[in-house]
Amino acid sequence: MWGTFVEISDISTAHVEAAAQRQLTLTKPPGSLGYLEEIGNRLCGIFAQVPPPGLDRVDVAVFAGDHGVVKDGVTPWPQEVTVQMLSNFIAGGAGINAIAAVVGANVLVVDVGVAADTTLLEGLVQRKQVYGTKSLLHEAAMSLEESFACFNVGYEIAIELIGSGSDLLVTGDMGIGNTTSAAAIISAITGTPPAEVVGRGTGIDDEMFAKKIDVVVKAIDRVLQSGCVLSDPFALLSQLGGAEIAAIAGYIVGAASARRPVLVDGVISLAGALAATLYNPSVSQYLFVGHLSTEPGSARAVEYLGVRPILSLDMRLGEGTGATLAVSVLKAAASVLAEMATFDQAGVSRVK
Repeated sequence: MWGTFVEISDISTAHVEAAAQRQLTLTKPPGSLGYLEEIGNRLCGIFAQVPPPGLDRVDVAVFAGDHGVVKDGVTPWPQEVTVQMLSNFIAGGAGINAIAAVVGANVLVVDVGVAADTTLLEGLVQRKQVYGTKSLLHEAAMSLEESFACFNVGYEIAIELIGSGSDLLVTGDMGIGNTTSAAAIISAITGTPPAEVVGRGTGIDDEMFAKKIDVVVKAIDRVLQSGCVLSDPFALLSQLGGAEIAAIAGYIVGAASARRPVLVDGVISLAGALAATLYNPSVSQYLFVGHLSTEPGSARAVEYLGVRPILSLDMRLGEGTGATLAVSVLKAAASVLAEMATFDQAGVSRVK
């Protein structure tokens, strides 16, 4: 899809309306299932059928990449942790593995930009485009071509998963230093001051937190002085990415282009979602935000996207954990429309 703009169809408003009418016939007071009803209605619009399918196959793609900004003192964690965690994912020992097992989701781990040779990690999907990014504080994190390539990896994986039968895609991430990149992207796109979107990530102290804010402020100033057009998703990802953030953006676009819902995780994935909506605003119709992360950039991102988070559990792990927890909510929303009896079927009287 190099250089090609991906068209995304609007969801079917006729099926959304038909689902809303069906909700009124089910054995419950109107609106009594709250946001669950809205989720179910939108699923009908996405799949253009009432009721929607049962979301039997769910795939979580965990995109991994390293960040040159780690060298600028924004995290106490060493960069080697990224590749170490990839081994943990593959072995089934990470948080995302435990949660995915509960909801019946598959976990796919993709190296798109890890700063190490990972070819000996059996089970890891090898789609590396860069060996880590450069420091966004001092220069563009990636070339424009590299940001295109990382985006394309995510897009292609989404299309491959959907082509093999996936009903629902979930975003995941891994990369030491990636909350700095995500905060910079969220700040740049939403116009929010860095101090309001930078979070403590893995739990940094006050001194490092102040340093992290300063890094994001200076990085955005550098980008503005470079003449970068902030509304260009590839230019922005090139300057402030995140190989894995670029891949997440492409993954979301791929899901929307194939008319499949995509559950977005926390602050890293939300940065990718913002970039995806810059690419094509229509993707927002296919987005469900799994949870509201405690990272402050998450609240600003969901406000900007206009999408309501499903869960709020004070989580900030990433990996796709919060979004994967919300899978059961989407499945329940679909099941209500498919399995719940109507008043006529159940012989229950309606309110006069």
